[in-house]
Amino acid sequence: MNEQKTLVPWFRRGDIGGLTYAITNNIVNYLIVIATLSGVLKWPDEIVYGNVIPGMSIGLMAGGIYYAWMGRRLSRKEGRADVTALPSGVSTPAMFVMLYGVIMPLHYALEDPALTWSAAVAACFIGGFVEFLGGVIGPWMKSNLPRAALLGTVAGIGFIWMATQGVFDIFGDPVIGVPILLVAMVGIFGGYMFPKKIPPLVVAIVGGIVYAFCLGRTTVDFSGIGFYMPNPVNGIQQLINGFAVVAPYLTVVIPVSIYNFIETMDNVEGANAAGDNYNVRETQFADGCCTMISAIFGGVIPNTVWLGHAGLKKSGAGIGYSLIAGLVLGAAGIFGLFSFLDNLVPAAVCAVTFLWCAVVMVAQAFKDNPVKHYAAVGIAMIPPVADYLYTQITGAAGLAGYSTEVLADGTAGYNAEVTQMILDAGVMWNGVPGVKAGAVIIGILLGTITVFIIEKQLLKVGVVCLAGAVLACFGFIHSAQLGFNPDSPFAIAYLIAAVLAFILHTGRNSWFKGPDHFDYV
Repeated sequence: MNEQKTLVPWFRRGDIGGLTYAITNNIVNYLIVIATLSGVLKWPDEIVYGNVIPGMSIGLMAGGIYYAWMGRRLSRKEGRADVTALPSGVSTPAMFVMLYGVIMPLHYALEDPALTWSAAVAACFIGGFVEFLGGVIGPWMKSNLPRAALLGTVAGIGFIWMATQGVFDIFGDPVIGVPILLVAMVGIFGGYMFPKKIPPLVVAIVGGIVYAFCLGRTTVDFSGIGFYMPNPVNGIQQLINGFAVVAPYLTVVIPVSIYNFIETMDNVEGANAAGDNYNVRETQFADGCCTMISAIFGGVIPNTVWLGHAGLKKSGAGIGYSLIAGLVLGAAGIFGLFSFLDNLVPAAVCAVTFLWCAVVMVAQAFKDNPVKHYAAVGIAMIPPVADYLYTQITGAAGLAGYSTEVLADGTAGYNAEVTQMILDAGVMWNGVPGVKAGAVIIGILLGTITVFIIEKQLLKVGVVCLAGAVLACFGFIHSAQLGFNPDSPFAIAYLIAAVLAFILHTGRNSWFKGPDHFDYV
């Protein structure tokens, strides 16, 4: 009897709020994936609804069940019933990087949705393995990579891909989009609440669906509901086929996976601060395993532990919300309920979420860093812009019959004649192919260099430049493909920069002094 009083129940009233949080936010992420793969890339339904969505759902179901069990185990170990399960789901930043940094370029390069999906499955599996390794190397990376570099790079992805897409989609159908945006913004940025503390964002989502339906913009369609259980044997075959294709995109997959497991570390540490002492390493192992399971069943987006544990704990959530959310999302994917939601939910609802997530990512990058590191955040945000420009320019040029090729410097660009035509038209293209290749790593490198310069650590600047030279030499950055290229002009440039940094470091106490306090703004 006493054990029951000190053991967290499988469900309690506070789990209702947690359930709303977990299911609503994950559904929006699902709809974004569907809108991109089906709406933009025109992938066939048998891939999207028959493999990708069920695969994602199986991974999320595994995560929800495991984290509920972790909470129950922690409750028994510590003899208390006020334990809250870790919130988990689709990693929103990683989702956008996978969609726009890996899947979209692959789709346009291969022009084969099935092969692109195989490569995306391989990328997701590799990302899960990197997340798993995060349980081993994560603490070292967190202590050695500046937060400004990591968060700044992710903020750049959020700003250029998510915020722009969100605003453009809203004004693509202004009669629907603008009213939904206004209602959402007064809650998100103004803190307003409707009676009984109903958030305006919830009203914008639910009301926006009803509003769009009344105007005839959306429909109720049950035709896609069925049973979609992927065959893991087929998934493993796709995984094997995709490994060779995805190799050039490891420069995108690996950094975002590193960010993902560091995000998990931060969020679990936040849970520990709120009073629930979860093991960070075990959680990273769980994230990695669930992501790899998702990939085996056809999923293409990684799992992660979310922010919000402290808020859920304050609202009285226990472990039941995680268990039920996992089961509901798993069933929804397997039985095709997301095809019904895709027809019912207007694009503006997803667009508002794009914009909100992007603003939060950019704000977090600055809020979680000291003012003196703001320059590093800003510089780290720039390389992801190259990804966006490259996709837009090559897409437009492709309509005119121009295709990219591997150039002498190792980048994927156009020949001299086409390049000159682009530049003569006033299009920003110079340097774009070089920065696009490995943009996430480049952002981390530039942000890290900037932080170490601000902190007067020129020796570390030299070491980072040497790391850049090695990465460029082996094609991880500034190159269209992996390989050994010691003659790469980018590798040589980093090497020269490293030598300069070491020389300047030697003069730090004599001929090259920096002030202890320097305000650059």
